[in-house]
Amino acid sequence: MGSFSITHWLILLVVVVVVFGTSKLRNAGKDLGGAVKGFKEAVKDENAEHAKKHVVLDHDGNAKTTTRPTTDKVNESDISTTSVDDKHL
Repeated sequence: MGSFSITHWLILLVVVVVVFGTSKLRNAGKDLGGAVKGFKEAVKDENAEHAKKHVVLDHDGNAKTTTRPTTDKVNESDISTTSVDDKHL
Protein backbone atom coordinates (compact mmCIF):
# COMPACT_ATOMS: atom_id res chain seq x y z
CA MET A 1 0.00 0.00 0.00
CA GLY A 2 3.00 2.29 0.42
CA SER A 3 4.10 2.45 -3.22
CA PHE A 4 2.26 3.53 -6.35
CA SER A 5 1.66 1.14 -9.23
CA ILE A 6 1.96 2.12 -12.88
CA THR A 7 -1.79 2.76 -13.10
CA HIS A 8 -1.60 5.24 -10.23
CA TRP A 9 1.20 7.13 -12.02
CA LEU A 10 -0.75 7.19 -15.30
CA ILE A 11 -3.87 8.57 -13.59
CA LEU A 12 -1.75 11.20 -11.84
CA LEU A 13 -0.16 12.17 -15.16
CA VAL A 14 -3.57 12.56 -16.83
CA VAL A 15 -4.81 14.74 -13.96
CA VAL A 16 -1.71 16.96 -14.12
CA VAL A 17 -2.07 17.38 -17.91
CA VAL A 18 -5.77 18.26 -17.54
CA VAL A 19 -5.15 20.76 -14.74
CA PHE A 20 -2.10 22.52 -16.15
CA GLY A 21 -2.43 21.92 -19.88
CA THR A 22 0.29 20.82 -22.26
CA SER A 23 1.54 24.33 -23.10
CA LYS A 24 2.31 25.18 -19.46
CA LEU A 25 4.03 21.84 -18.99
CA ARG A 26 6.06 22.37 -22.18
CA ASN A 27 7.13 25.84 -21.00
CA ALA A 28 8.06 24.47 -17.59
CA GLY A 29 10.17 21.78 -19.27
CA LYS A 30 11.96 24.39 -21.41
CA ASP A 31 12.63 26.55 -18.36
CA LEU A 32 13.99 23.60 -16.41
CA GLY A 33 16.19 22.52 -19.33
CA GLY A 34 17.52 26.07 -19.72
CA ALA A 35 18.33 26.25 -16.02
CA VAL A 36 20.24 22.96 -16.12
CA LYS A 37 22.16 24.07 -19.22
CA GLY A 38 23.05 27.40 -17.61
CA PHE A 39 24.24 25.64 -14.47
CA LYS A 40 26.48 23.29 -16.46
CA GLU A 41 28.00 26.22 -18.39
CA ALA A 42 28.63 28.13 -15.16
CA VAL A 43 30.39 25.14 -13.61
CA LYS A 44 32.51 24.68 -16.74
CA ASP A 45 33.45 28.39 -16.76
CA GLU A 46 34.32 28.27 -13.06
CA ASN A 47 36.56 25.24 -13.59
CA ALA A 48 38.33 26.99 -16.48
CA GLU A 49 38.86 30.12 -14.38
CA HIS A 50 40.10 28.05 -11.46
CA ALA A 51 42.60 26.27 -13.73
CA LYS A 52 44.05 29.63 -14.82
CA LYS A 53 44.85 30.51 -11.20
CA HIS A 54 47.28 27.60 -10.76
CA VAL A 55 50.53 29.37 -11.59
CA VAL A 56 53.79 28.08 -10.15
CA LEU A 57 57.19 29.78 -10.20
CA ASP A 58 60.20 27.63 -10.97
CA HIS A 59 63.68 28.24 -9.52
CA ASP A 60 64.50 30.82 -12.20
CA GLY A 61 61.42 32.90 -11.41
CA ASN A 62 59.60 31.96 -14.59
CA ALA A 63 55.88 31.37 -14.28
CA LYS A 64 54.38 28.17 -15.55
CA THR A 65 50.88 26.84 -15.25
CA THR A 66 50.16 23.47 -13.80
CA THR A 67 47.11 21.33 -14.02
CA ARG A 68 45.93 19.66 -10.88
CA PRO A 69 43.40 16.86 -10.68
CA THR A 70 39.99 17.97 -9.48
CA THR A 71 39.82 15.23 -6.85
CA ASP A 72 40.41 15.96 -3.19
CA LYS A 73 42.84 13.07 -2.84
CA VAL A 74 46.55 13.83 -2.71
CA ASN A 75 48.95 11.53 -4.49
CA GLU A 76 52.32 10.95 -2.91
CA SER A 77 53.97 11.77 -6.24
CA ASP A 78 52.49 15.30 -6.01
CA ILE A 79 54.30 15.96 -2.73
CA SER A 80 57.91 17.07 -3.00
CA THR A 81 60.25 16.59 -0.08
CA THR A 82 62.77 19.28 0.79
CA SER A 83 65.75 18.77 3.03
CA VAL A 84 66.64 21.26 5.73
CA ASP A 85 69.65 22.47 3.70
CA ASP A 86 67.43 23.50 0.76
CA LYS A 87 65.17 25.74 2.80
CA HIS A 88 65.87 29.46 2.82
CA LEU A 89 65.50 30.74 6.37
